[in-house]
Amino acid sequence: MNETKTISRNLPMIIATLVIGTLAGTSSMLLSLFLDQVERFFLGFNENFQQPVAINALPIRRLGSVLVGGIIAALIWYWLQKRYSPVKIQDAIENGAPMPFWYTWVHVLTQIFFVGTGGSIGRELAPREAGAMLAHQWTKLSRRFPRMNLSPEDRRLLIASAAGAGFAGVYIAPITGMMFALELLYKKISARAIAVSLTSSVIATLIGSLAKGWDPYYHVTNLNFSAKSIPWVLVLGLLMGIGGTWFKAGIKKAGQRRFKDQRLLVTLPVVALLTGIIAMGFPQIMGNGRGIAQLAIDTTSISTGTIAIMVAALLAKAIVTLMTIAGGGYGGTLTPSIAVGAAAGIVVGTLWMQFIGGDVLLSQCAIVGAAALLTASQQAPLMSLFMITEVCHLNYSALMPLGLAVAVSIAVSKLMQGRH
Repeated sequence: MNETKTISRNLPMIIATLVIGTLAGTSSMLLSLFLDQVERFFLGFNENFQQPVAINALPIRRLGSVLVGGIIAALIWYWLQKRYSPVKIQDAIENGAPMPFWYTWVHVLTQIFFVGTGGSIGRELAPREAGAMLAHQWTKLSRRFPRMNLSPEDRRLLIASAAGAGFAGVYIAPITGMMFALELLYKKISARAIAVSLTSSVIATLIGSLAKGWDPYYHVTNLNFSAKSIPWVLVLGLLMGIGGTWFKAGIKKAGQRRFKDQRLLVTLPVVALLTGIIAMGFPQIMGNGRGIAQLAIDTTSISTGTIAIMVAALLAKAIVTLMTIAGGGYGGTLTPSIAVGAAAGIVVGTLWMQFIGGDVLLSQCAIVGAAALLTASQQAPLMSLFMITEVCHLNYSALMPLGLAVAVSIAVSKLMQGRH
């Protein structure tokens, strides 16, 4: 009898979790397919870990793609923001801020379009916003049916879980989706929260995999980490904690200064033009940073030339991404953080091998650097740890070095920000 009452009491949340996991996964799958079509049309390539950017497209085509994408995105965002101000997911969770269905979809699709044409910003915000919006719509609908109505706390959990599921459906990373929902959005951990968020993310992952398959997002050749990595891992954690905190501050300032009025019609195309000019010679600058991260992971050469390329890559990606945000663009910052961290990891690893020596693999320096900088820039050590593990398909041997790096990184970051 008690079990029956428990199920009956939890039935509205059970149904909502299954429905929203399905809807978030479907929207993520459709957004992935839309991105593929944009990349084929504008740049003529199919993105995968073997070819993460359009390196075979003519330089003038890369320039034209980013510039046209920036102009179109600027026009849409200017038109959109005269009628609607994009709602932050956190506001929808904490304050119940409405996420209008059609305006949110236009905003989401514009983000994916801009990234697909080569705009320097992450693509992961769009599926998160789509998932959160769908959950918000469900909570509105459920209020019409007393037996399906959710408590305010369950509404908050559902929206956070839907946002995480949207992420999971794009990057095929269910644990990361759960961690994102709980660590960054819901900010509470309980058995109920874990069950709801993980179930949503698993469903979304299964549906998203219909479009993206099960290949790793970043391809890593050597998956076996050694305890000998601990010294340089600690150094990377320290340095990436500093760098990630600076990048986080830059992201915040860029967002505060984002142009939303008529200046947007000039600033975003100008930033797109700059991105396109760089992309003519260095296509890895385009998109969400997957190209730079994979370039770093594939690096094997220990030389001053390697250092120069990676320093240029991380500075260019960080600066152009911040300019994109300030110029009026919207999008994620997780994958750009991974790109910057991976390139920085190669710089540190190369210097370590030149001056200290030892058993160091540059690809692993890139992975650890990415995890550590992502931790500080997002203030989310668990999400960062599991994201890098899942998108690279790492094995258990990576958990210790990654865990050390993210622990040091978040500790350094909190100290820098005056929070202990």
